[in-house]
Amino acid sequence: MSTSIKFEQVRKDYDKNTVISNLNVMIKPGELFTLLGPSGCGKTTLLRMIAGFHSIDGGTISFDDQSINDIPAHKRNIGMVFQNYAIFPHMTVYNNVKYGLKNRKISKQEMIKRLDEIIETVQITAYKDRLPNRLSGGQQQRVALARAIVIHPKVLLMDEPLSNLDAKLRIDMRRAISEIQRSIGITTVYVTHDQEEALAISDRIAVMKDGFIQQVGYPDTIYLRPFNAFVATFIGHSNLFTGTVEKENGTTYVHLTKDYRVAIDTLTEEAQAEASVMIAVRPEEFTLSEDHTGIRATVKHRNFLGKYINYELVLDDGRSIEFTQDTNLKNRFIEVGEVVHLEAIPEKINVFTADGETSLIAGVTRYVE
Repeated sequence: MSTSIKFEQVRKDYDKNTVISNLNVMIKPGELFTLLGPSGCGKTTLLRMIAGFHSIDGGTISFDDQSINDIPAHKRNIGMVFQNYAIFPHMTVYNNVKYGLKNRKISKQEMIKRLDEIIETVQITAYKDRLPNRLSGGQQQRVALARAIVIHPKVLLMDEPLSNLDAKLRIDMRRAISEIQRSIGITTVYVTHDQEEALAISDRIAVMKDGFIQQVGYPDTIYLRPFNAFVATFIGHSNLFTGTVEKENGTTYVHLTKDYRVAIDTLTEEAQAEASVMIAVRPEEFTLSEDHTGIRATVKHRNFLGKYINYELVLDDGRSIEFTQDTNLKNRFIEVGEVVHLEAIPEKINVFTADGETSLIAGVTRYVE
């Protein structure tokens, strides 16, 4: 049976400075839940509070409604996978995985059964008699994962587990971790600063900034309907415009520039006419206008990336924006120095209050259960 994790008014202080304040969130049983944010946002601190490596200075962290605040780290039954693997260099793969079971009161037969099962699950059977110095980075990470899981922990914690791997291996390993986690069904809290990794691996994501959760949601929700401008710009890239809301003959428009507006029917009732707003449009949410309407811009730079081309464009007022063109959908690609006109896809646009703190798109919430 998988474990739920509940945070209620959780606080962490360092030297009289509060680094995590009144944090509330619920992690579902069996969920792969990712804490995502820039360095210093509190994600690793929160993970270490779950593990018992850091004290909890306020509020409660519970496993299945049982508080773990006063339970020592070694009694929380947690599996931990670190950034640097932390496997023993003098032990074989088999003995590294076996190490976590030594102090567990289980029979020899049960121990062998667990070891054989987990080594097969993480696909390191062929390497079980090797020392770590004869393993690749990805194979070492599988050993660390097997050692954390073989003890049958209530919760699996993973702290930047792929950051030491090269780009191709990171992609392979994040797929492996996702498949293993789902096959075992263990509740997992995963820390990363890599947005693409979080989107690829997570059931839900909590985006953090300065010790506060900015948004909790499914990967597609976080990306397509960010709750605020920070999420919109931290997860991928968004072009931000300062604009206004206009209502005319029963239609609502948002002005991205003085000369370009877009009809939009997804705003909340709080989006008042003439109100200043912040508008976010991702590079792939623009289309080239064939009739020279839209936002006029000049191509300053282009970067061919295989599946798509990313352009840096300069508007007439000197601001720069990004535009992405899918190489599979277009026969003509624009050149540096060329003048183009862009139109935003109305249903993709995100609109926030003028300070960027709150979405004005109907149905967007900070927390998605």
